[in-house]
Amino acid sequence: MTVDAPVRALPRSYVVWLSGFALARLGDAVLAFALGWAAAELGGTTAALVVTLGAAPRLVLLVVGGAVADRSGARRLLVAGEATLLALTVALAPALARFGTPTWLLVAASLGLGTVTALCLPASGSMPRRLVPDDQLARALAVRQGVGQVVLMTAAPLGGVLVGTVGLPAVAWGAAVTLGVSVGVLVAVRERPGPAAGGPCAGRPRARGLDVAGGLRVVGRTPGLRGALLLLGAGAALLLPVPSVLVPLLGRASGWGPGATGAVTGALGLGVIGAALLPARRRAPRRVGSPASALVVSAGGALVLAVGPVLGGPAAVVVAAVGALVLGCGNGTFVALLAPVVLGSAPRTHLARVQALAGLVQLAPVLVTTTALGALAEHTSTGWALTSTAAGLAACAAGARRQAAHAAGSRPGLTLAWVEGPQ
Repeated sequence: MTVDAPVRALPRSYVVWLSGFALARLGDAVLAFALGWAAAELGGTTAALVVTLGAAPRLVLLVVGGAVADRSGARRLLVAGEATLLALTVALAPALARFGTPTWLLVAASLGLGTVTALCLPASGSMPRRLVPDDQLARALAVRQGVGQVVLMTAAPLGGVLVGTVGLPAVAWGAAVTLGVSVGVLVAVRERPGPAAGGPCAGRPRARGLDVAGGLRVVGRTPGLRGALLLLGAGAALLLPVPSVLVPLLGRASGWGPGATGAVTGALGLGVIGAALLPARRRAPRRVGSPASALVVSAGGALVLAVGPVLGGPAAVVVAAVGALVLGCGNGTFVALLAPVVLGSAPRTHLARVQALAGLVQLAPVLVTTTALGALAEHTSTGWALTSTAAGLAACAAGARRQAAHAAGSRPGLTLAWVEGPQ
């Protein structure tokens, strides 16, 4: 039976930080779209190089950024990082106006912005735990997830409008303004008192070096955390290629055109937003399922999405959109349930390092599965690629349930929150 319980308002410091963070990320995303659009005019190789150099630093610098944030303080690193992004963007805007969009400038901008962003990601990922009480962590993360999805859905169309009306240099100046707001917010907010707010000192001597491997040791000895990260990586590897690769391929293969294909992608995003914001209601259920059941829902949505084009005509788009909506609901629920477990299980002295590993276990497998699923769609059909995605999601869900049963039998006193979901 589901019991409704009143939920306190999130702390003002978190709301203020999230507002500034979301505004800055919207500016970043719009600028990234504008740079990619300019690179596309120079050819496919240049476009691919610009996009790759913007993301590639994460493979190396996520772990380093996590260690720096835990040692020197996450807020301090974010202030320095956002200020650096502000300086780079302020330098980029007049350079674009002076030189236009040559390859060297686009490549340098993408690499510079991507490097600083990669260093700051673990710190920003750990901020909810540093700003809200533990009993509000799930709600805070759900709100952040929903806001982040809104930013992603808004950035591309907004970027297209701005590039076409005011031009790329003005877009860069606009991104600089949003970063300036973010820096001001970071200077103003204060972390909650406790070990996480105290940075590296927190009642123990300062360790030498960055202790980059400290996150791995923590994951190995914290009950449930290793399994949660493995499940997070497996789910991301199968879920993330769907909107970025498989839905566009499905739309082209079915002859839907950009409008209908965009509607299907939008339905998936709406499902993610709806599921993510469900735990953030003023009165929310105490139990909303488990990550394993969310994966089953996602698998069902992928199957419906795969069979939609078989119907042909307008009905195909409608069925595909319903499948995408269901897939998005499962995806959003999966992340909303699992993210608080990963961040909430981490010791406060290692928050950013665990967040760095959480980002890495998602990023590395996605690079492989995106290529593999794209190749499968090319050599068979997009429907088969989506069916394979559904089968993989179902297998992940079954594995999670088996692991939960095994752990419950061998250690009956242990609650595997990463499988059963937050209570």
